[in-house]
Amino acid sequence: MKIFNWTNIRLILILGLVLFLYSFAQHRNGDRKLKKTVVVFVGENTLFVKPETVNKLLIENKRDASSIRKDELDLNKIEKTLDTQEMIEKSNVFVSIDGVLKAVVKQKTPIARVYDGDASFYIDYEGNKMPLSDNYTARVPLVSGAINEKNNEDLAVLFRTIYDDAFLRKNIIAIEIMPNGSLKLFNRNYNYFIDFGRTMNVDKKFNNYKAFFQKAVLDSSLYKYKKIDLRFTEQVVCTK
Repeated sequence: MKIFNWTNIRLILILGLVLFLYSFAQHRNGDRKLKKTVVVFVGENTLFVKPETVNKLLIENKRDASSIRKDELDLNKIEKTLDTQEMIEKSNVFVSIDGVLKAVVKQKTPIARVYDGDASFYIDYEGNKMPLSDNYTARVPLVSGAINEKNNEDLAVLFRTIYDDAFLRKNIIAIEIMPNGSLKLFNRNYNYFIDFGRTMNVDKKFNNYKAFFQKAVLDSSLYKYKKIDLRFTEQVVCTK
């Protein structure tokens, strides 16, 4: 039995031709230059980082996209560079068939703004520091007092709870961290402050506060109070 018959030879020739054409197409495609760059932001529409800043990182400070060949791109490197930016949480970079270098960017989400006397910065949704932006100021609670390694995680949980709740996000405008670790919260529309106590039983305390608020707002008694005490999880104590 012959191993190299005409059928086998034809198959080998066809396979070789396919590989040659594929290699040729890849080479031609790599030689092609980019047409343009496109930056797409996902999530909230607020832009804390300028599209021009992302675009410069995409083309690695070259003059424009049309001067870059496809085979010169290191997409993984570009993604890592974008992801190291202080305003960016995650990016996805790719080249479309028609030669467009595209970056899909998710920005970090600020949930509180800290003012410590010397500097001001945001806390993002993950509980990490995030610098202020020259483009936009987020409407998040202003936090004063000491944030450190000991209380950072618990405070991040509190900030996320406020941010994720439509009522709390609208009404809580400031948080003061007291030297003993307890918290004072301040409301947007009323003169009272909320004595929250320490960062324990957060959900229970906020549920108590929302139930109290819904009842008190109906009889217009909220204007009478100077302090709302949430330290006791079984009751809300009000001081006039």
